[in-house]
Amino acid sequence: MNLHNKYSTRFLGTFLAASLLFAAPMAAQMQQPGQDKSTPISKVERKNKAPVSKDILQVKLPKPSETTLANGLTVMILEDHRFPTVSVSLNISGAGPIFEPANLPGLASGTAQLLREGTKTRDSKKMAEDVDKLGATLTAGAQFGSAASQINASGLSDNIDEWFPLLVDILQNPTFPADEEAKLKARLKIQARQVRSIPQFLVAERFNRAVFGNHPAAILFPTEAAIDALTPELLAKWHHERYVPQNAILGIAGDVDTATLLPKLKKWLGGWARTDLKEVMPPDPAPASPKKIYLVDRPGSVQTDVAIGNIAIGRADPDYPAVVVMNRIVGGGPAARLFMNLREEKGYTYGVYSNFTALKYPGPWQAGGNMRSEVTEGAMTEFFKEFRRIREEPVPAAEMDESIRSVVANFALSLEQPTTLLGYAITRKIYNFPADYWDTYPAKISAVTAADVMRVARKYINLDNIQVVAVGEAAKIKSTLEKWGPVEVFDLEGKPVVAKPAPASPGN
Repeated sequence: MNLHNKYSTRFLGTFLAASLLFAAPMAAQMQQPGQDKSTPISKVERKNKAPVSKDILQVKLPKPSETTLANGLTVMILEDHRFPTVSVSLNISGAGPIFEPANLPGLASGTAQLLREGTKTRDSKKMAEDVDKLGATLTAGAQFGSAASQINASGLSDNIDEWFPLLVDILQNPTFPADEEAKLKARLKIQARQVRSIPQFLVAERFNRAVFGNHPAAILFPTEAAIDALTPELLAKWHHERYVPQNAILGIAGDVDTATLLPKLKKWLGGWARTDLKEVMPPDPAPASPKKIYLVDRPGSVQTDVAIGNIAIGRADPDYPAVVVMNRIVGGGPAARLFMNLREEKGYTYGVYSNFTALKYPGPWQAGGNMRSEVTEGAMTEFFKEFRRIREEPVPAAEMDESIRSVVANFALSLEQPTTLLGYAITRKIYNFPADYWDTYPAKISAVTAADVMRVARKYINLDNIQVVAVGEAAKIKSTLEKWGPVEVFDLEGKPVVAKPAPASPGN
């Protein structure tokens, strides 16, 4: 299947379903082991039983071999011979949307999406046929908010000599054909209109703008005008300047022999020339201030979608383990406080969660969910009740113990997949963490105390500057939201709604 058709069919499902709890940047930059991804269930019961023993999990993760090629490319290879398959991830820092010119949002993602739609030796049809014939996969993307672009591939180990060169081809020889670029722009413009009908997108868009302000991470999707501004020449220039080996990490996991594969990689990728480009991050975003409430008016809506939070931490922050545990307690799964309160006890919502994004720059912690319009006031009351509770009351010992062991157990389960292990290794490399970072991760989580949880909750869930975003019918919920502060109203296009002046009194 054509890459862009895959993107189009997935977009409104996977991207937007997740957008309430953040536009999700590159997984390698935001690994959050221990996140409870359980499917919400009805009538969650606490049985005071934890998934693992009280002993601290002792792990020693297999370490990939690491080599730097002559052009500066970092190569990490993790051998796993249980299955005859290989997965490849090429993470190119400095080529992500964070570095786009302010007037050209979509430049990085458009470049990535067009990589396999035409090279010097293959048009898009030929590329798709070659990939399918070999039983391989080949995708590329650059998610909004990310510092990197990625190319991913997978296939059988016995024909890696045939499918890996396809990755090399789209990396080094893309031509950005004008006809394919026009098709992409047409699809993106349709999507730009479609997303405005989806409340989860609207709440995520307004929340990002509220907490990030003018930081490039505020952008979730390009406007139609920005899409029109893209040209094949601009895409080619971005690729030429930003897709450089000295800022890239090539991760390979699976049924390969390192000694045999390395000489081939040097041959295949030797022509990828290094440059002097260095990754220079934009200034870090600061927490928005003061407290504000934003309402996106969605006439006819029967529910309210909300996102509440502010900028918190970056991935390298020493508070990271404590925030992982704090988040797990507040809203990190169907056994967390928000879910137990708003869904199981009050019946306000099908699901309510919290999450946080920690990248090369500080990202937000936020809580969110949706509820029937008529229970908006009750739901908001309970959100703030739980925020105050985690800030002001020490977490009981049993709940601390259960939450910590849940985080550690989820981390332990994640270690079964070689691609996950490779992702951890790439994360460690990106952030220059010590070699034993993941070996000691369970101990770091287990060392978090109730005092640590209260400390980071007070620091990062600041009720004086918290940002509140709601999407719903203003006529039904505006007066309710005003109980928490002045409300600024926006329309479905993201434009401020100017209040109509009161009619003049008779005789004036």
